[in-house]
Amino acid sequence: MHQHTPHHGLRLTIMAAMTAACWSAASADEMAAIAALPMPIVVISATPLPGAVLQRQHMPSNAQTLDSALLDHAAFATMPDLLNRLGGVVINDIQGNPFQADVSYRGFTASPLLGTPQGLSIYMDGVRLNQPFGDVVSWDLIPRSAIAAATLVPGSNPLFGLNTLGGALALQTKDGREHGGTAVQSVVGSFGRKTVEFEHGGHNAQGWHWFAAGNGFKEQGWREDSPSRAGQLFGKLGWSDAATDAALTMALAGSRLHGNGLQEQRMLQNSYRSVYTKPDITRNRSALLNLTASRHLTDALLLSGNAYLRRIRTSAYNGDVNDDALSQSLYQPNAAERAALAAAGYAGYPAGGANAANTPFPYWRCIANVLRQDEPSEKCNGLINRTAAIQRQAGLGGQIAWQGNAAAMQHRIAAGAALDTSRADFRQSTQFGYVNPDHSIQPVDFYADGAEISDDGAPVDTRVDVTGRTRTWSLYATDTVSVTDRLAVTLSGRYNRTSVHNRDHITPGGASGSLDGDHHFSRFNPALGAAWQWSPHTALYGGYSEGSRTPTAVELGCADPATPCKLPNSMAGDPPLRQVVTRTWEAGLRGKAGYQLHWQAGVFRAANADDILFVADNAAGFGYFRNFGKTRRQGVELGIGGESGAVAYSASYTWLDATFRSAELVNGAANSSRDADGNIAIRPGNRLPLVPAHVFKAQADWQVTQEWKMGLGVQAVSGATARGNENSLHQPDGKYFIGAGRSAGYAVFDFSTRYQVTPRLSAFASISNLFDRRFATAAQLGATGFTASGNFIARPYAAQGDNTTVTSSTFYGPGAPPMIKVGLRYAFGK
Repeated sequence: MHQHTPHHGLRLTIMAAMTAACWSAASADEMAAIAALPMPIVVISATPLPGAVLQRQHMPSNAQTLDSALLDHAAFATMPDLLNRLGGVVINDIQGNPFQADVSYRGFTASPLLGTPQGLSIYMDGVRLNQPFGDVVSWDLIPRSAIAAATLVPGSNPLFGLNTLGGALALQTKDGREHGGTAVQSVVGSFGRKTVEFEHGGHNAQGWHWFAAGNGFKEQGWREDSPSRAGQLFGKLGWSDAATDAALTMALAGSRLHGNGLQEQRMLQNSYRSVYTKPDITRNRSALLNLTASRHLTDALLLSGNAYLRRIRTSAYNGDVNDDALSQSLYQPNAAERAALAAAGYAGYPAGGANAANTPFPYWRCIANVLRQDEPSEKCNGLINRTAAIQRQAGLGGQIAWQGNAAAMQHRIAAGAALDTSRADFRQSTQFGYVNPDHSIQPVDFYADGAEISDDGAPVDTRVDVTGRTRTWSLYATDTVSVTDRLAVTLSGRYNRTSVHNRDHITPGGASGSLDGDHHFSRFNPALGAAWQWSPHTALYGGYSEGSRTPTAVELGCADPATPCKLPNSMAGDPPLRQVVTRTWEAGLRGKAGYQLHWQAGVFRAANADDILFVADNAAGFGYFRNFGKTRRQGVELGIGGESGAVAYSASYTWLDATFRSAELVNGAANSSRDADGNIAIRPGNRLPLVPAHVFKAQADWQVTQEWKMGLGVQAVSGATARGNENSLHQPDGKYFIGAGRSAGYAVFDFSTRYQVTPRLSAFASISNLFDRRFATAAQLGATGFTASGNFIARPYAAQGDNTTVTSSTFYGPGAPPMIKVGLRYAFGK
């Protein structure tokens, strides 16, 4: 795919101009006066539950926060859009839907897609949002307009529990005491995008406070046949006095999302809006109840806790190419079969011989074999995959926090316990079909339910009906000790014990092929860190932490390379996996200099043992989970920001070296360097796929007048290795292997402006991808079933056997073209 990036000179010129404008706006006397001011105090929650807080300068890591202005910015309609403003965060748009993006930080990912190795934990008001079936995160179920604060805590901080390998995202919602008044907002944009939002909050003298918010989202999508809609409702009712605060939160969400996934590079060059196959529809419904309470037993002692219930219903309807049919010949039905087809009401097959010219989409080949019950699994070139899952979660937690002096030192202590339980009922089925000229899949009356025997004598059966029950209980404690006025030391630890029980309703009993299994995992994860105020304007920090993640039900059921799974649809009974353990070291400096300029510089190294990765062998989703011996993510993080007169500015840079550290042999069927068995050898030092080495972000906001504000931002990301090219040895030959096996680097600019028409009414507009750059955020190697023009490959019949040569290509996740959004916001009573 041809990808374009702005010239480096242009980027440097713009950034130099921004920096010069910021510094020139301040006089020498103003700079000296501001430099003498103390560093601003930012308070960050040290645990998922409220009550245990630390000042940022006492934290042994570089935590990032999103301010209220950014959280309320209308240009960011989804949580991935919003999180993309944080330094080091990269968005991989694999699914092709704004609500279904992978959010990656330090090479660890939070994703809504099963099969993605999850390494970030997500919390909202103390409730863990990673779902029990695969640890996935559905961004469309988070009430975006109700978020009051967001903090990204880096590293494998054990206080945030399981799945905190590379970081934890803690979200706090709004309430009526801090967010009183009413506001309504409407936005329209390119590709039929329409959003509406409202919020209302208040409180009274009797201690009651309330808040409600809702939003609706609808768009046609910029790719072919990609409409989506989503809606969320949020409500909170609470009561508080001088010592007690209690609140009941309810969140409802529903969505219907079309995600068209990766596209083969040649078809992407022909049409940037094209899709590989369709439809790809995901429906989500969720309900969450969360009761939180806290009470000050004394001025220094706070007791807090929560109890929650959550229910998520997910269904998916996906049309795919049947990879088993790619190497098969074009079957010509005989006279008796044609008569049977005609009697069944089917027509359209050629009267003479079939060839690529007269039969580009031979649906009759599939139907004929269905009627004959003869290898429809190989003759039908399309599949319809259906999944349905119901997940029920419940949990409670309690925590006590104390701040005071002991042994002549100040302590900030928190200790707590938590119990989380879940039940996930998962079903899947596969129906055969044929590919239509528009790349949609037309199903036929035949299912992969074991009724047919494949060439190797095994039944063709992809059904799954499994119930997975998970229970995790944990104990944790932390103590931040102010050894001196300038030195704070933090010691933390958490013990987790998890049990996973799978029950197979199709093949019960635990024998070969059964998904039945009982698995238990336990571990204590420690952390130790320190922060030292070296000078009035410079602080040093450093620390060591450990985190872990237990295998989920879907991973435990799909771990055999001899039986790859069609995610998220199929599983097979396999040996249990080991839990992932991450050990993180990090150190850095932070401070301020000059005119309101704040900066930070840090290094980190996160080493994973028994990392669980999904090894894909083609673009259609087949693959398996396995433990890798070791992987490592290490790098440098730099950041700068501040205000100068009417200009606010920020910039960040991350260098990330994410590599395999163990030799492994994995399936690489679409890789040109594969061996005779279709495997590739990974060597220590090979880069992890989809993880760029360089990420640069910059933003400048100019308050032109008291009413008018403009902003310009840039994000530049280097290229990354494609999935399937983990050994980095893939070389295209232009015939059987197409594409470079990696994505190219890119840089995109965004523009926004806002005007306060009246004290209550504001108007705003934004343009994303300002210079219309075509780029890819992800890449994967896989077999292709289409020609460059988009016609299905009709392989000629061979008398001595089928033509088994399959063309492999590089598939890309294309970035969105320019999108213009304009809107109005009316607020009163604030």
